[in-house]
Amino acid sequence: MARSTPLPKICIALGFTELPALLAHATQEVESGETFLEFRLDYLKQPADGVKAIRKFLDKHPEVSLLATCRRHQNQGRFNGSIEEQLRILEAAVDAGARAVDVEIESAENARGGLDTLRTKSALIISFHNFSGTPALDLVLRRMMKIAAAGYKVVTTARKPSDNLRVLSLAKTYGRTPLVLLAMGEMGLPTRILSTCHGGMYTYAAPNAAEATASGQISARLLRNLYRVEKLSKSAKVYGVIADPVRHSISPAVHNRAFQSRRQDAVYLPFLVHPPQLKDFFTMAEKLPLAGFSVTIPHKQRVIRYLDVVDPLARRIGAVNTVWRKAGKWRGSNTDVEGVLVPLKKRLKLAKSSILVVGNGGAARGAAFALGDAGAQVSLVGRNPDRVRALAKACGAQAVMREQLAAQHYDALVHCTPLGMYPHMSECFFDGKIPAEIVFDMVYNPMETVLARRASEQGREVVPGLQMFLEQAAHQFETWTGESAPRAVMEKAALEALLQRETANGAYNK
Repeated sequence: MARSTPLPKICIALGFTELPALLAHATQEVESGETFLEFRLDYLKQPADGVKAIRKFLDKHPEVSLLATCRRHQNQGRFNGSIEEQLRILEAAVDAGARAVDVEIESAENARGGLDTLRTKSALIISFHNFSGTPALDLVLRRMMKIAAAGYKVVTTARKPSDNLRVLSLAKTYGRTPLVLLAMGEMGLPTRILSTCHGGMYTYAAPNAAEATASGQISARLLRNLYRVEKLSKSAKVYGVIADPVRHSISPAVHNRAFQSRRQDAVYLPFLVHPPQLKDFFTMAEKLPLAGFSVTIPHKQRVIRYLDVVDPLARRIGAVNTVWRKAGKWRGSNTDVEGVLVPLKKRLKLAKSSILVVGNGGAARGAAFALGDAGAQVSLVGRNPDRVRALAKACGAQAVMREQLAAQHYDALVHCTPLGMYPHMSECFFDGKIPAEIVFDMVYNPMETVLARRASEQGREVVPGLQMFLEQAAHQFETWTGESAPRAVMEKAALEALLQRETANGAYNK
């Protein structure tokens, strides 16, 4: 492969202490179609053994572009030798067929001319890593560019949402400079997905069957199939979900499949946003820019203060779950309303039906207002009596104490608390008799909650929480795109994601 040929967009980072494991996983990745691998020689007990293995591996797999790295322990690597020994190992790796080498800036600055061979025979990547935060990046890059190289890798740690923007913005500022731009940690995940469409040379992925070498790495399978990093254009629209925690969300699986089905040049990302960071998130959202995003726990109520226009019903509810940008303004609505109403309308006439709403947060507020507007007789119960009474007063419902439920019975019950949600799957608001004919549990992870199981055992009709999720997600998709939502596609993606998650969590190994 010619040296001038661009490197593939996804590099699988392989770090193993034993050579057989390194080669086994490398072979597995190649057999699954990967063509760009990083061998972390510093992970090996004897890095020189890794060099010998490179030649044999590339003889078998000449189509592979191999990146050799031997990072010193002083720079968060595992190699304990000198800079001279480090460079000798990398030179040997190039002679064995490695197409590119990664040398950290600290070693490069002290190499005393020892980079010439690497620069001549391979694609030399000068790298910078900060494992504690995201510093002033202009200064970092100017420092790095004093050393001639084929590319410059800037890797920081995201501590707040706007760190993603700061890292990705380097591609625009230094448009003609070949860059690899990433922020580590769960909060930095957006950079791993967006860096290549922002102009980055490539991004890193974890092996499919082993641990990642850096915090926040995800598998190439997800990067390629779920987020479609190789197909996104520079003008791709970016959507996402803001939550804390966010890793449990199935929204990326559902919305990305929907965009793919409708052939949209768009991607939907998980954004970890801690409650004090909402203002910082909007700084990033405006400049990245984001076209729209979903809002879930714990931001549905707090997000309103940052919006320019809020749908009247969402304003009354005091909670927003859908945000989009139009004519320079952030707009918000609440599609949870349809998520509650549509499944229940299929099962009973809402007008004058007696419905118990369990909870007092954003989801409960949406359900209580929506059902009240539909003419239902709404009662509210929750773990915090004061908040229940306040919500009941706001939406014209009746507040019920928990101990009163034994003597009550309702046409339907809508459960709007996180009780029973992964990882607290054994929890349930009701210990004994469930006081309703229809039980609608908004929790959908796991697919069958303790509440749903108990309701079934008591002969109640159960409405799975997934129905609510899919209804609100379909309305979000239509709000953002103006197209009809591919509901069957979205349902299939949701079921696959939940089944995969439950299998991984050991739900089927009881």
